[in-house]
Amino acid sequence: MLPRKFESMPKLPDVECYKRYLDATSLHQAIDHVRVDQPGILEGTSPQALGRQLKGRRFEHTRRHGKYLFVDLSGDGWLVLHFGMTGDLRYFRNPEDVPEYTDLLFVFDNGFHLAYIAPRKLGLVTVVDKMAAFVRDKQLGPDALTLDYKRFRELAVSWRGGVKSWLMDQQSIAGIGNIYSDEILFQSGIHPRRAVKGLSETEIKNLYKNMREVLHTAIQAQADPKRMPAAWLQPQREVDGRCPRCGGPIETVSAAGRRAYFCPHCQPKNNQ
Repeated sequence: MLPRKFESMPKLPDVECYKRYLDATSLHQAIDHVRVDQPGILEGTSPQALGRQLKGRRFEHTRRHGKYLFVDLSGDGWLVLHFGMTGDLRYFRNPEDVPEYTDLLFVFDNGFHLAYIAPRKLGLVTVVDKMAAFVRDKQLGPDALTLDYKRFRELAVSWRGGVKSWLMDQQSIAGIGNIYSDEILFQSGIHPRRAVKGLSETEIKNLYKNMREVLHTAIQAQADPKRMPAAWLQPQREVDGRCPRCGGPIETVSAAGRRAYFCPHCQPKNNQ
């Protein structure tokens, strides 16, 4: 499977696809050297220091937390990758096939390469000692797919604000962005401006179930909008879009500082 280029900021399903791609291509290969073409993406290190840190080491396994990809390094430490507004990974052999906009290139001693690509130069790459400490320092909430219902409900009860802003708040739940919050709310029949405190117990349970189902389905579709279910809002998330359930017009409203797409018939404003 080749990675696809992101059309918007990578979310949890996108980063999970990159995790699986890196797992399938780049594990257990000694790093010969690293080439950094865009030092601005580095955090807490320099091109020279990164090269020294990674030379001769291997990617042992990966973990994902929200929108961050963590690569366990042989010996000790973690390589951290965030893909910014756009992002890509590409594994290849021929040095002449280095992709355009490659910011960072890992060269393995078997002759293969892994390119980290961020055309808008808004990504982040660093090396940390402990993954848990990085997650804590970034004030990230629990990952959306490792979060159990008990904790989900506790977070809901403590939130004072709208439901879309809650789903998108990375300090509450890590990994959900604008597009997937719209989809979760559509599948749950909840208006994006509903107050979380006004949700019933049944609605909170349904929201949790749909959050998991939407994210897992998106991962299975390799985070490709063209492969999403026809019954989803996402294929109609555009001007003049029509609701896949009732056929009515899709509308937009400002919520959480973003444009939210919703169906006013299937997601009524009651109980706000």
